[in-house]
Amino acid sequence: MENITLNWYFGNDRSMLVPNCLFRMGGAAILLSNRSSDRRRSKYQLIHTFRTHKGADDRCYNCILQREDDTKRVGVSLSKDLMAVAGEALMTNITTLAPLVLPMSEKLLFFATLVAKKVFKMKIEPYIPDFKLAFEHFCIHAGGRGVFGNTSSSSAWYGLAYSEAKGRMRKGDRTWQIAFGSGFKCNSAVWQALRTINPAKEKNPWIDEIHEFPVHVPRVAPVDLKAP
Repeated sequence: MENITLNWYFGNDRSMLVPNCLFRMGGAAILLSNRSSDRRRSKYQLIHTFRTHKGADDRCYNCILQREDDTKRVGVSLSKDLMAVAGEALMTNITTLAPLVLPMSEKLLFFATLVAKKVFKMKIEPYIPDFKLAFEHFCIHAGGRGVFGNTSSSSAWYGLAYSEAKGRMRKGDRTWQIAFGSGFKCNSAVWQALRTINPAKEKNPWIDEIHEFPVHVPRVAPVDLKAP
């Protein structure tokens, strides 16, 4: 869950005021079981999990940090390194997870490009694997400068619920959940649907308004600033 109440900042330090604007409250509850007898009523099977933790790096540790300001008021400080750190953690996580999920064709293409670049010194761009061949659904932590009302890792579960409410989840579909957190850390979970999800028969937080999404944003004609 995400609860900004405990970390609400009442001071004037700009780096500590940003979390007041970005973070909100959100939560998700998931029931897990390792009993084979529960398989018949389960929706998903957990295939892979991988956790990347960069806490040993001071830049990563300090990019999201609870501290006191000059007036002894406690809050959470966000550094300018946050986006760069998040990118590095994500790259490490993806690089480790990729061999476990990508089809052999993508692995061979990546390896061939790497050999051509490193061994034969060919001036070619590194091959970027197509993860759409490994997953049907992507649920990414909704965070960043363009997102208001970040509810942290619970957003990965809202994303999964959205796919269910749209009737997109079919038996055998694979879903990749990616989430981030202070530390700095990046977590991945790979799920496979054990059955087709019928949104009409499931309880879902989106069901009352799913018909309103995706939101249509009309294109705005460019404004001629030179016009009188």
